[in-house]
Formats: sequence, structure tokens, C-alpha cells
Amino acid sequence: MSDTPFVYLASQSPRRRQLLEQLGVRYQLLLADATEDGEALEVVLPHETPRAYVQRVTLLKLEAALARMKRRGLPAAPVLCSDTTVALGKIILGKPDDAQHAAQILGALSGQTHRVLTSVAVGTVSKTGKPLKTQQTLSISHVCFASLTRTQIQTYVTSGEPMGKAGAYAVQGRAAAYIEHISGSYSGIMGLPMFETAKLLHVFGFKI
Repeated sequence: MSDTPFVYLASQSPRRRQLLEQLGVRYQLLLADATEDGEALEVVLPHETPRAYVQRVTLLKLEAALARMKRRGLPAAPVLCSDTTVALGKIILGKPDDAQHAAQILGALSGQTHRVLTSVAVGTVSKTGKPLKTQQTLSISHVCFASLTRTQIQTYVTSGEPMGKAGAYAVQGRAAAYIEHISGSYSGIMGLPMFETAKLLHVFGFKI
């Protein structure tokens, strides 16, 4: 075991919780409060590549979570953050704004192969709040979608599943029926690449 028996998970994603549990890692949630503007962290900078974007956002999330831990006076423990983005070429496809936007994103992915980039970062701070150690890793997978009809897209959007998902789909959900081929990390596409995450946590003393 590590010096601390758990890791803080700074993510609302139930899939990331599930994947940590699958690894056998104990965690406590460290979620943002109403005063924090999480969406502001996810704004894409001009000419930013998908790789640079997802890595930058993950580190920003980690920085905010470490400050949150200190502000709340919580026991010190490693903090884990992750961010996933979908890219079609150099175009970053984020979470849909509404149903129409979700349909547009799915129409763009139809019949195409896109990338799913998931960055994971783990960090710790000293008792005085100074950063001690930060490690980051990146998983890149390729996903090939079948050609989708308008009816298929509309039916999927109506299900509500695309909302809140990068690229407007969930690989572990109904969208699996439209995915012809995956190359890379299935868990990474879900939002937390387990192989890379296990290696990161090992650096912080977790035996997985």
C-alpha cells in the first residue's frame, strides 16, 4: 500500500469511479463547489492542438483540486485528475451544447476514424501547500464509426446519452452499436486508461 490508504478523485464521472474500483484503488471524491468555474478551465485556446489542450486542461484541473484539498483542510493524499477529448483531425469535439449540436458532432464522426485523447495527472502537496510531485500521462486511441443514418443519429440523441460526453457519445453505452473498430485503450476511451493510471499510481506508492 501507499503511505496514504486512498487517492482523491477530482471527477464527477461515474465511469472513472468504476474504473478505479476495478483497479482496487480506494478513493474519496474531491469535487468542485459552486464557487468554482470548471467550464472556464475547458476553454480551447487559439490554434491549440488536441494533445496540448487535453494535457493543459488536466493540469489545470489538478492545480484546482490540490488547492481545494488545502482550502478544505483535508488530510493530505495524492489527487487524481483526468480529462478526455475527442478529435477529428485537428478539430476538438467537446461536449455538445444541446441536442442539435450533438447531432452535428455525430454527423461529423459518421463513417470516420477519430482520436480519443485521455490525459491523467496525479499530484501531491506538502503540509504547507507547496507542490511536491506531479506526474502526467496520455493515452491516445483511434475509434472508427460506421456510417450513420439521420434516423440512427436522431434516435441516439433522443436517448440523452450524448449529453455531457466529449464527442457526444459513450463507448460503453448505446454508441457501441455504431463502432466498427477500436485501436488503443477501451478504458481510456471511457475516461481513465487503466494501464497508464496504474503506472502513475505506482509512482505514488500504490501496489496494483
